[in-house]
Amino acid sequence: MSSRDAFYITTPIYYVNGAPHIGHAYTTIAADVAARWHRLAGHPVKFLTGVDEHGQKVLEAAVARGMTPKDHCDDMVVGWRAMMEQLDISYDRFIRTTDADHEALVRDVLQRLFDAGEIYEDQYVGWYLVKDEVFVTEKEKDERIASGELLPEHFRQIEERNYFFRMSKYAEQLVAHIEANPTFIQPTNRRNEVLGFLRKGLGDLCISRPKERMSWGIELPFDSDFVTYVWFDALLNYLTGTGYRPGGADGSPWWPADYHLIGKDILTTHSVYWTTMLLAMGVPLPQHIYAHGWWVSSDGAKMSKSTGNVIDVTKLVDAFGVDACRYFFLREIRFGADGGFSYDGFLGRYNTDLANDLGNLAHRGLSMTGKWLGGAVPDRAAPHPSLVALASEVVPEVARSYDTLQFKEALEAVMRLASAGNKHIDSEEPWRLNREGDTDGLAAVMRDVLELCALCAVLLLPVMPTKAAELLTTLGIDEGRAAEALGQLVAGGPPLELLDPGRSVALGDPLFPRFRELPPAIAALFAEPEPEPAPAELPELDWIAFEDFAKVQLRVGEVLTAAEHPKADKLLVLTVDVGEARPRTICAGIKSRFAPDDLVGRKVVVVVNLKPRKLRGIPSEGMILAAGGNEVVDLLSVDAPSGEVVR
Repeated sequence: MSSRDAFYITTPIYYVNGAPHIGHAYTTIAADVAARWHRLAGHPVKFLTGVDEHGQKVLEAAVARGMTPKDHCDDMVVGWRAMMEQLDISYDRFIRTTDADHEALVRDVLQRLFDAGEIYEDQYVGWYLVKDEVFVTEKEKDERIASGELLPEHFRQIEERNYFFRMSKYAEQLVAHIEANPTFIQPTNRRNEVLGFLRKGLGDLCISRPKERMSWGIELPFDSDFVTYVWFDALLNYLTGTGYRPGGADGSPWWPADYHLIGKDILTTHSVYWTTMLLAMGVPLPQHIYAHGWWVSSDGAKMSKSTGNVIDVTKLVDAFGVDACRYFFLREIRFGADGGFSYDGFLGRYNTDLANDLGNLAHRGLSMTGKWLGGAVPDRAAPHPSLVALASEVVPEVARSYDTLQFKEALEAVMRLASAGNKHIDSEEPWRLNREGDTDGLAAVMRDVLELCALCAVLLLPVMPTKAAELLTTLGIDEGRAAEALGQLVAGGPPLELLDPGRSVALGDPLFPRFRELPPAIAALFAEPEPEPAPAELPELDWIAFEDFAKVQLRVGEVLTAAEHPKADKLLVLTVDVGEARPRTICAGIKSRFAPDDLVGRKVVVVVNLKPRKLRGIPSEGMILAAGGNEVVDLLSVDAPSGEVVR
């Protein structure tokens, strides 16, 4: 968080065409959790989300439907608002780029930049990619066609008069800022990607479209024959939401934004277009731009509308509840990395964490208290020292993780508390204490268990606002007391003294009923096709199921250092950046083929979820893929950023 008290976080404004999918849900839930965390901590919060409604694709969709562009947008935005409601999103403003205050800001910024000489008129001759609404060079066009990503008909050759923003003027200033602020663009591999892009040379940005070709947009205030390029228009929404006005309000207390959350596919527009626009305007840059990864399907493909493999989040919510879905998305993968989705994986995480650990702890604690202690919070002399030690370690870890958007780490820490609570019950055997008439011992155990339930619920409120509040209610804690308790915890208050002795507690319904298998109706919706049998002509092999192979996680890594193993003739010891918080140490039997100096800077493919082991005294935290049988021929290499998922 920034040094000021207020906290401002944004999602991208989503393209209004089409329906929301898992990627949109993921970004929005992450932003919502961060916003809720800071509200609970007592900070003023502004959380901005919304939709982008201008551009050529919107115009074409409206024409195809026989509607005006605005009517088309009014119709489409309903689905986006419904997604926000279904996912329990607590935004402070849902912005539309057709909002009057946003259009006024865009015109004002354009005029001021034009008057300052930051926008100039020129003739453009070249290629235009309709799908992305961007101009591309001949080389870019040829590369994307050669890769099979696009077809020649996706490009149009255009010669037209346009207006350009002097983006290139700010390249060196932007590089200097990125280098001086290591956490400005996160995660690190995305920061490196942007620096690489900038060092290739930065051109100027075309920021207009002639009305005769594309009329749906905000008219240029200095030339009524043109409308504003959709990205120049859209990015300014982040300032609109603060109340910023050039020459007037500076967006206080919200600007600069603490976090812009984006998908990695729009990294360049936010880290280069947006930042250079701000530099030209003389406006401070945001504190952090955080580009998260993609959810990929069980076959390794990115989930998106265009690939036709979109997961219907509505069905997940209907089957498991919104809080379970919010939990899964943030618990399953580290924020910033790609992650695989499968329904079996979802069910497994639900049962393991929510039903077996947290739900079971709450049920056991409340039912035993009701059965043996009259349904009231018992008094006790002091909490168990081992539980106090664990809770005192977990609370600052959770706070630190929420503050830095490391949701997976926060949730893992909370679940350590739930697991410890269940183990405490098993080891202390409250049923034995009750049978033996040890009332004081029984009261101490059950009070500790109930306190752990309360602590888990308070720390989970940002992620599971309904279920966590439900658990707190059964423990006699209302919303106001929960926020007060969180403030005390973060300030270093006692972590297992949240409950009032003598207050009634109620068992209630199970928080997370266990699913032994997907219900038939749900299974029919979520069923994945059976793998086709292997063709008869294939050789006899020790076949494995796709599910087994899918467990192997492969990522691109860059070799940072290489040296000979001091105790092994065939091994080299490498440090490899795979896009994580620290490089990995990997021992590889490739000394017969490579000298250490040959490997530094090389991109390799790493098995990242292979259980670490020691090789002649040195830990090896992964495996590098190589070609060859008894002798290594070469290493498998991929030209991609460190940490990129290999599929």
